[in-house]
Formats: sequence, C-alpha cells, structure tokens
Amino acid sequence: MSAQTSEAKPPLEGNDAVAVIGMGCRFPGHVDSPEAYWRLLRGGIDAIGEIPEDRWNLNEYFDRDPQTPGKIYVRHGGFLDNTAGFDASFFGITPREAADLDPQQRLLLELAWESLEDAGIAPRSLRGSEAGIFVGMSSDDFAANQWSDNGLTEIETYTTLGIARSMAAGRIAYLLDLHGPVVQLDTSCSSSLVSIYQACQSLRAGACDLAIAGGVNMILSPATMVALCRLSVLAPDGKCKTFDASADGYVRGEGGGLVTLKRWRDAVRDNDRILATIQAAAVNHDGASPTLTTPSQSAQQALMRKALDDAGLSGRDVTYVEAHGTGTRVGDPIELEALDAIYGTGSSRIDPLYVGAVKTNIGHLEAAAGIAGFMKVVLMLQHREIPPHLHFTSPNPDIPWDDIPLRVPTRTAPWPVNDSRGLAAVSAFGISGTNAHVILQAAAPLRNGHLASSIPSLIPAPTASATGAEQPIAEGGLASQPPLHLLTLSAR
Repeated sequence: MSAQTSEAKPPLEGNDAVAVIGMGCRFPGHVDSPEAYWRLLRGGIDAIGEIPEDRWNLNEYFDRDPQTPGKIYVRHGGFLDNTAGFDASFFGITPREAADLDPQQRLLLELAWESLEDAGIAPRSLRGSEAGIFVGMSSDDFAANQWSDNGLTEIETYTTLGIARSMAAGRIAYLLDLHGPVVQLDTSCSSSLVSIYQACQSLRAGACDLAIAGGVNMILSPATMVALCRLSVLAPDGKCKTFDASADGYVRGEGGGLVTLKRWRDAVRDNDRILATIQAAAVNHDGASPTLTTPSQSAQQALMRKALDDAGLSGRDVTYVEAHGTGTRVGDPIELEALDAIYGTGSSRIDPLYVGAVKTNIGHLEAAAGIAGFMKVVLMLQHREIPPHLHFTSPNPDIPWDDIPLRVPTRTAPWPVNDSRGLAAVSAFGISGTNAHVILQAAAPLRNGHLASSIPSLIPAPTASATGAEQPIAEGGLASQPPLHLLTLSAR
C-alpha cells in the first residue's frame, strides 16, 4: 500500500469524495486483470470474435435475413475465454452445488476476491464488518437453459439458489461474512454504474465503511440474441461504430468488473493505494420520452448538470467523457448534443472535450457496460493517457461536428497538460430509462508537468545505516543492501 501523508488534502475541497482502492475484471480479449485491460485499451485492440462453439450451434440459429423468426442475423460478439473453469472448493462450494451455479455468480465471487486483494485487503479480514455489496445484473440465460434443458422434474436442491439473481450479491456477503447493505439491482444497461452510485450513497451516509460494487453479464443462450435481432438493434457486421456515419447498432459483449471503494478520508487514514476518486455520482430517469426506449436529451443534460453541481465543477473543468455510445443512429446524436450542452459549447470551454466509448473495443456488456467504462476511466487517469476510439472513420452527419468542441480520439494521446487535476466522467443509459453519470478525478495531480502517482514504486527508497548515512544504490536502481529475495506462497 502507498504511503499517503497526514497532510494530504481532499481532491476537491469540501467534497466528500469516495476513493477507488481496488479493481477486478474479466473482459473480452483475454482480459483478466486491470493491467491486461489497459494493454487492450492502449493498443486499440478489437476483441470481438465469432460466437464460440461452447455457447450454441451458430449455424443452426444464423440467418442473414433479419426477418426470419427464431434466427439471428449476427455471428459475432465479445466473449470471455473460459466460462467453465471455477475453483469451487476455494470458495467452499461442493462440486454438486457448483454444477447448478450460474456462471455469473461464479465470476462475481472471483472478482470480489480479486478486487479486495488488489486493494491490499485480505478478504477474510472483513469477517463481521459492515462492508456492503452492490451488484448490477440483468441476464437470466443460465436459468433459461436450466428450465429448457431439464424441465420441472429435474429441479434439485441447489437449482433455485444457483440461478436466483438475488443470490448473486448475497453469496459474496455469505462467503466473506459481511453485514452491511447487500443489493442486487437491474436497470438494464445502466445497472453496474447505478451500483457505483448506490455504493457511494451508502458510504457517504455511513451505512458501510467499505463497498464492493460493479456488475456482470454473460451470454449463454441464443434467446436474448434472437429477441434483440427482432428489435433490429444489433450491428450485422459485429462492430460498434459509435459516432460514425455507418453506425447501425451494437455488438453484444460479456464480462464483469467489481471495484472496492472507501470514503476518501478513510482510505488516506488507512494508507490505501488510491487509484482515483469519485467526486460525484448521479442517477435519474428519462420519464415520458418519445417512446419507451428512446433516450431523452433533456434528462441526460439534467443528470450531467446535477453531477457537476454536486462536485462543485463546471463542464469545462472535465477533459474526457466515456460515453454510453452504443453506436445507433438515434442514440449517438442525442448523447453528443447533450454532452455539448453541458460540457462543450454550453460550458464556454476553450479546450476540446475528448469523448470515447469502450464498446468499440469489447462490445456492449449490457448490465456490466457501466463498470467497463468506469474502470477504463480509472486506468486512463492513472496512466494519464487517452486510448483510441475504434471504428471511427466517417463522422456521423447528424452530429454538427464543426460547431461543437468535441473530439473523438482515434489514436493514443497523452492527457492534456493543462488539466493538472485530471477530471473525467462516465455515462451509462439504460433501455429501461434509468441513467447514471459519474465524475472521477485522478488520485494525484500533475506536478511540474509530471504525474505524482499514488502507485507505490517497485524501487526501494535509499535507507539509512546505523551511522545515518544512506545505503548505496546498485546499478539498475535497487538498493545493494539488503538483498532482495523471492517469497513463495501457496495459490490459496
């Protein structure tokens, strides 16, 4: 853990910030850690591939004609490498119970453990604490398969416990013996970012002293894919072409992420490594928009304004916004016009506002989309770089690009040096109408043009000898005394 000093000041004076101190994730493109996620983002990697054979027989369900009943006109998505591997005994689960356990629940157990370890917290040390769990989740594919494959006569002891959504968050609390608020919520595509909001509310209200929040989504049945094809919301070529003239829908993706959160002052007190701080989180609803699923520009503007007001910021203070950005002809212009009204022209900004969407890399993770965007922004603030937005070659003509100070980065770029605080935001809009917006700040400011990182250095500082003299530093930057040794531990 890093050595935060007692003189440290809140990132924004007078604001009760929440610190992000740990992260765990699984995303398409072989991403099994925050480090792997950053490599994918910075490298501009497209992680979309053909639907794997272990999900369903693609040829049986595929038909190029979007009007064919019971068929899908897409062949691609963002998928995880291995959904079957799970160390049940590690979590005290019997093989029989594990067989009936929704892979989403399995993944959440792993992510909760990894997020705590990334925060430098031994998960078992939280036993009996008031820590809270907040999980966004909307898919029931595994349950649908269980009923259709086995029928009512095959229902067994663990069937209900393995597929009930309410058990997803509860199982984590049971494993770790946590006694704080435990909530599983579903607001469709905004679910996991709403879980961040709920966690922040609980921390600020004193309902818990530590919170684990995020979401999960897995694609295990062709049924939802068929339904989305009937709605004609999926891109036939399997690419999210967000903000591009060729945008014609999104590509589905799966994965999950959980972050460990504390009140900023508590994280400083505990000498935690702070990855970034949440300055504000807001949630609202579209209300009576033109149709049940049409996004509301006025609601999006009100939401962003509320978050900025709560953080004590102006729109021009924010350098980057991670957009919801699904890549639809209706949604993209509405979102960018709302962003321009609050963060762009409407804020009288001079420098451009950078806007991107991770959906162009890994697809739309639906209930887990918000946490994917949230973690992307945290990594950007840590590394002070803006990764490329993919599949943007011909700007959408319905967006007045020449009149708005918004820029879509198509190659990796350094964070603008005139933003010493490092402020960014992330949006998630649900097809249900529930919207979420979070404003984040870098954990440490730029000092003299260089990042004052909160990440502890792997190179030891010079140490004093008994005479008070500093020990010499060997070639390569490591202290020559004492020698370094490899400490091996069991996997458990």
